[in-house]
Amino acid sequence: MRKLATLLLTVVLSLPFFSKPLSAQNQMNLAADNIVGTYEAWQNKDHFKAKITKQNDGTYKGQVFWAEQDKDKDGNKRLDKKNPDKKLRSNPLDRTVLFSGLKYDSEKHEWNGTKVYDPQRGIRAKMDAHFLNDGRLQIRGSFMAFSEKAYWKKID
Repeated sequence: MRKLATLLLTVVLSLPFFSKPLSAQNQMNLAADNIVGTYEAWQNKDHFKAKITKQNDGTYKGQVFWAEQDKDKDGNKRLDKKNPDKKLRSNPLDRTVLFSGLKYDSEKHEWNGTKVYDPQRGIRAKMDAHFLNDGRLQIRGSFMAFSEKAYWKKID
């Protein structure tokens, strides 16, 4: 019995020596993946929810899945009528892909490298995003000499 207790104690005490610390790459992946989740946001008068997911290529995609005002004045589903891609104008606004191809920049501690789509104006703008101290995700779109910020609250 004593030998078994000694053996168990030796194994338990030696566990920290056998575990591997997170590599720098794994730490960066964890930081990058902080953006993944469900968010609630308002842009002007539009209230919506969006989901950010990690894609197979390691980039991130943001897509609306719920809009408070998803019907027009006639009771029809609101469509993405201002989309510059005519093939996407028949898509419901509450299924709009806002961005894809977003990448994490570990030096700047922000996500960038793509464009964000503004369905209210039908434009795409250079995008960067980072978390504020209060936990909100700040998304900034820049188009020509203008920029605008939106703030998303993570809800899941």
